Amino acid sequence: MRLFVALDIEEAIQQRLSAYVCELKPRVSGVRFVNNANFHVTLKFLGEVASPEEVTQRLRQIEHAPVALNFRGAGFFPNPRAPRIFWAGMEAPLLADLAKKVDTALSGMGFAAEKEYHPHLTLARSGSGRPRPYPGERSPEGFQQLARLVDGSAAPEFGTMTAHEFYLYESRLAPGGAIYTKLERFALGGTDPIR
Repeated sequence: MRLFVALDIEEAIQQRLSAYVCELKPRVSGVRFVNNANFHVTLKFLGEVASPEEVTQRLRQIEHAPVALNFRGAGFFPNPRAPRIFWAGMEAPLLADLAKKVDTALSGMGFAAEKEYHPHLTLARSGSGRPRPYPGERSPEGFQQLARLVDGSAAPEFGTMTAHEFYLYESRLAPGGAIYTKLERFALGGTDPIR
């Protein structure tokens, strides 16, 4: 199974993100936007996993308070001059702490440790979808157009939320894009969100 660990996005924020994407879509061509039903904040991508039960057991051991997130701004990986991934930004200073706890909980299972956590929400991908291109792979013209549009406009505001849980997801690749299925829910304890 192809798995990842992520936070869900509240409906109101999904709607604002979707409206923003809908404004941009007719102004660019050849850009593969993410289906708004698939909006999420990845904490860790695991890839192919033979034993999801052990992953679930380890994730159940994580203790962390709810996390406040402010979604604002947009940008590109690796940069606007060579755009490959278009993202919505977020301010969540201690979200990296939760991602680190996920990383630590899954250490020893063969997953590569994250060097640095960059919280973002992917809105569109180009080419292979990797942040760095394969040799000879270039950003399509549509992504160049998108970068110019975003650069020439005010930073969008999408809203704030508090995450009270995170999930283990399965990702199945399909011709129309990936299909995500929630496998397990993990509660974030405490009453005060981390800001």
